[in-house]
Amino acid sequence: MGQPESREHRASEQSELPPGQRLQRGWPVTHYGPVPKFKPDRWEFRVFGATADGEKHCWNHQEFSVLPFASVVADLHCVTKFSMLGAEWGGVLARTVLELAPPAPNVTHVMVWAEYGFSSNLRLSDFASDRTLFATHKGGELLTAEHGFPLRLVVPHLYAWKGPKWVRGVEYMTADRRGFWEERGYHNIGDPWSEQRYSYQEGPGDGPEL
Repeated sequence: MGQPESREHRASEQSELPPGQRLQRGWPVTHYGPVPKFKPDRWEFRVFGATADGEKHCWNHQEFSVLPFASVVADLHCVTKFSMLGAEWGGVLARTVLELAPPAPNVTHVMVWAEYGFSSNLRLSDFASDRTLFATHKGGELLTAEHGFPLRLVVPHLYAWKGPKWVRGVEYMTADRRGFWEERGYHNIGDPWSEQRYSYQEGPGDGPEL
């Protein structure tokens, strides 16, 4: 039986948590809808929309798997109020995708598309962060299907719903529009340190222009 945690240790961990979050030891499975079946011969990652050259860019699973691999140690903060600290994620940096398929100069936002038409919108600056990662691994192991295999987006500085599981592509946009959960009442930006959980909390400039 393990020793009880000291008050100082608990306080140190608590200080790393955004407001309203609690420390999670494991990794709960949370998602909407069924887990898709991975078909490697039909899987394709697409970058489309307002690309710099006006073309759509595609990688099949084998091609995407040999893109430069990077590791990021980062927390995951779920809007359901649990936080997982210090996870090691491995995969392809979003910046690598931006370099291989540059956006047009007037792009301000991206829409990340996943299986079943699921989507999440991000400001280009959030997507271009040096810690935003298309993850294929966690803790040195391939992601499980329930946790997003073969590809999920990790955006450490935003709530986890901004990083969809089962990602299939990125759309470059010249104006913002809401994604799946944002259309259903979640905050358009999703900063956990400002506790931006719901759309009613949005201030001027947080959401798309009407």
